[in-house]
Amino acid sequence: MSETTEYIGLITAPGYPEEIGARLQNELPSLLEYYVKEEIEWKIEYIEDPLLGGGANSKQILEATEKMKEEKEWDYAICLTDIPLFIDNRMIVAEANEDENIALISMPSFGSTLMIRRLRESIMQLVNEMYYGSSDENRERSALRIESKRSKHKGINVGDPKNLMTSRFLGWLSPLKRETPDDGEEEYLDVRFTVGRRGSISIRLLAGMVRANRPWALFPTFLKILIIAFATGSYALVFPTLWLLSEHYTIFRMCLLTVFSILAMTIWIILIHRLWERKRDQNISYVRRLYNATTFFTLFITVCIYYVMLFGLFLVGVFVFIPMGMLEDQLTGDPGLINYFYIAWIAASVATVIGALGTALEDEDVVLNATYGYRQRQRQERLKKERERKGEENEDESLTK
Repeated sequence: MSETTEYIGLITAPGYPEEIGARLQNELPSLLEYYVKEEIEWKIEYIEDPLLGGGANSKQILEATEKMKEEKEWDYAICLTDIPLFIDNRMIVAEANEDENIALISMPSFGSTLMIRRLRESIMQLVNEMYYGSSDENRERSALRIESKRSKHKGINVGDPKNLMTSRFLGWLSPLKRETPDDGEEEYLDVRFTVGRRGSISIRLLAGMVRANRPWALFPTFLKILIIAFATGSYALVFPTLWLLSEHYTIFRMCLLTVFSILAMTIWIILIHRLWERKRDQNISYVRRLYNATTFFTLFITVCIYYVMLFGLFLVGVFVFIPMGMLEDQLTGDPGLINYFYIAWIAASVATVIGALGTALEDEDVVLNATYGYRQRQRQERLKKERERKGEENEDESLTK
């Protein structure tokens, strides 16, 4: 039976799926009883804060997390940030301060797969670190406790109290390093998990950042272009030009046309909405390249989804608009269903280019929010205004006194 109740606040910037908070609220209490202390009743609260994550470094984020913890009167607070964080050419995965019971997790550092599982294991480990302490003696004491409860939860390897997550292939490819800075070196934290910034790490981080952008969530902004592209292409279907091209185009040429049309649309959106990070926007070259690559691949995946849907519409359209008899009259060979497939394929590629050049995205704010640099500048601007507002309030209070 639980003797006390401990409240843990999970804070994230807007944009992450609500299912993350819902799943963790349901799963974490029993896991924390197992991994930390079963005599405690663990309560999980999940909130979104647009101002949190506006900090440029982990220290600022931890300070904002501590402030939120005090306002909400939580026992523990963990910030789930979508911002990639670095220190001395190493990527920060997580940090914790056991005195203040605050921690942060940089979710893009997890990569693009098994996000919920890695997040769950990381939170369990960080709470354990904050509850028992990060020293070698405290870790050994925690290990003895875990050893006596092993195999209760299958699929979660918590045998090593110094690991942040279960070691998998990605962990072998880019292993985590556990650091406990000296008191005089970095007073604001007790434990940090990092990975070296190598080529494999860049791929891992890029995949995590693209996933955090949720390319599929951008698709509604493409509906206007989709309608224009399909209307334009449908008109072209009634003319035999596309029919003849379907007979003479090779698979290689059609694939080349597909790649060209998707790249053209992606680059056009970046240019027309000025999504590319420049040096004056972000002066750290590695971070600037990372942000730009994330923007490109986020839009590239969204455009691919758009292209597949457009192809599906044209595939239906060719069967509706083009009778087989007319197709036989125009083509020299013996046409079949494969010709319908090729016509729809060519129409989708041509219409993609026309649709991209003919209009801009309807909801520009959604597209801009898919870029890390823009989100950071917006959060920093809101944070600045919030500080100015609170400063004015404090000044008014002092005057009234």
